Amino acid sequence: MIETAFLFETGAGSDTGVVRDHNEDAYLDLGEAGVWVVADGMGGHEAGEFASAAIRDSVASVGRAVSPQDLQARFMDRLARAHTTIQAQSQRLGGATVGATLVALLAFDRHFVCIWSGDSRIYLLRQGQFRQVTMDHTEVNELLRNGAITPEQAQTWPRRNVITRAIGVHARPMTDEVPGALMHGDVFLLCSDGLTEHVEDAEMFDALSRMDPQDACNHLISLTLARGARDNVTVMVVRCLDRRAASETLVPQNARHTGRDEWHVEA
Repeated sequence: MIETAFLFETGAGSDTGVVRDHNEDAYLDLGEAGVWVVADGMGGHEAGEFASAAIRDSVASVGRAVSPQDLQARFMDRLARAHTTIQAQSQRLGGATVGATLVALLAFDRHFVCIWSGDSRIYLLRQGQFRQVTMDHTEVNELLRNGAITPEQAQTWPRRNVITRAIGVHARPMTDEVPGALMHGDVFLLCSDGLTEHVEDAEMFDALSRMDPQDACNHLISLTLARGARDNVTVMVVRCLDRRAASETLVPQNARHTGRDEWHVEA
């Protein structure tokens, strides 16, 4: 077995929320392959749930890569398959809107890449600094970038929740990506927009700074529910530990080894 550079602690959770009667979110914790995904479906029972599940199930077959480039190529291939499956479902439903936003974290050796489509997000806590890695694919964000509206206007813009990209909606999958190098202690947060509608960045930073991954997920979901949770909410937290540094510290008691360079924190 090849010894990789990093170990990973993962926490995850999803909730229907207070208003909705079904959950159109889906997530995938495939730490042994270096893949974590959150998908937020849109279109209702036969559409949104189908789309997010199609992405999760397709990416689950990604397998073991041999390089960062191979991992990304495998992921994009599975995403393209899911895209085709979602479009076929739309045709079966008479052309109804079927799609899902997506965020994915891929990690291989000391490399990572964040891939996304839509307004689900990935954040990174690194050495005490917390920042949003992804940039929302929304109408209001495009207007902001173009200088057409001010940040103050964006807060009350009537179409602020209109997304401009989603898997399954356009002729091909439309994604953006941000690559980088992993550092010991990095903590990534992946979430659907059900979290960011109710929880501030400072509150996410606080949870990630003082809690283990699963406790942070539980806390952030609880905050969302307490504030009305108008949408489904899904949160994943991935902590990256340099193997050499981690070997000198204790592994959390609620972590289990999966057999290949990954620790999963039990809920």
